[in-house]
Amino acid sequence: MLFKVEMDVNVPTGYDPDRFEELKAAEKARFQELQRAGTWRHIWRVVGQYSNVSIFDVPSNAELHDILIGLPLYPFMDIRVTALCRHPSSLHEDDR
Repeated sequence: MLFKVEMDVNVPTGYDPDRFEELKAAEKARFQELQRAGTWRHIWRVVGQYSNVSIFDVPSNAELHDILIGLPLYPFMDIRVTALCRHPSSLHEDDR
């Protein structure tokens, strides 16, 4: 199942910058692990914001939920999820 996931990161003012750098490094490592597995298929930065738009390919809503709440930066995120399905005019066979 494909999902569009919009993530906005909101770090509290005064949050420990060293701890935040650690969390960002852990987030990047987890993202790259999921990307290599084919789960986190695409990611785009939103210009001028600490936000991204991503495409996930997971077998269920529950698995996506578990992935998202397990992200190191999850406590600082506002997340919006939209389920997607293949458009009949798409030329890409991997758009399941």
